[in-house]
Amino acid sequence: MDMRIRRLGRTDYLAAWEAMRLFTQARAPDTPDELWLTEHPSVFTLGQAGKPEHLLKDIGIPVVRTDRGGQVTCHAPGQLIIYLLLDLRRRKLRVAEMVRGIEAAIIRMLGAQGLTVNRRAGAPGVYLGADGSGAKIAALGLKVARGCTYHGLSLNVDMDLTPFSAINPCGYAGLAVTSTHEQGVALDVATAGTLLAHCLIETFALKEKP
Repeated sequence: MDMRIRRLGRTDYLAAWEAMRLFTQARAPDTPDELWLTEHPSVFTLGQAGKPEHLLKDIGIPVVRTDRGGQVTCHAPGQLIIYLLLDLRRRKLRVAEMVRGIEAAIIRMLGAQGLTVNRRAGAPGVYLGADGSGAKIAALGLKVARGCTYHGLSLNVDMDLTPFSAINPCGYAGLAVTSTHEQGVALDVATAGTLLAHCLIETFALKEKP
């Protein structure tokens, strides 16, 4: 099955969200799936069922209530965002399988960079440590509409992590967060995006379309 990779550079969060919704609404049964690689200016996003009390203080960063799953997270320059616009019905994938596939791709990509990371039971995302008990390095949040997904994942590459102290990341009080840069991995966002996109394609047995 074909897959297009779109490298969008830095985009406004609201504009990217609207573009994802419009893409999903306009899809036909034969529309190729896409991965959108981007990063955003600083913004806090609160998931569809997100609780405002997880926003601990106002530090001047805008807050957007969005339609993905999950609680609150921070996006900022230096963080890789990959939006996964996939037709689940065509790929015969359940949402839980897709989540585990995304996590597996991140784990494999970071493992190739020398980092020991894993899942954590009951808390989607990827965390440091063989048992996933360490700081969070990647977050997930999806929306399913018309049997298709949008939104996706964020991987902290080389970003200012300070704003995470103003929230309960992903709804967990005191959750530590980290980045590949903080862990001594010399990657920029563009390189990390290429590596992770290829891992996602391999994970879902996809074929990249030029």
